[in-house]
Amino acid sequence: MELAAAHTEKLGVRSIDLLHVGLALALQATDFLTHDARQAMLANAAGLRVKP
Repeated sequence: MELAAAHTEKLGVRSIDLLHVGLALALQATDFLTHDARQAMLANAAGLRVKP
């Protein structure tokens, strides 16, 4: 919920983006692999290193 509140309006992310990034954070990941631009922006904003 915190992730959504902090970034949804500004980045225009979808619920599935929030789910993927939220799970990565819950698993204490440091890197995030994606080819989705919205997920990449969200992951970066959440402090994850984004790798395409």
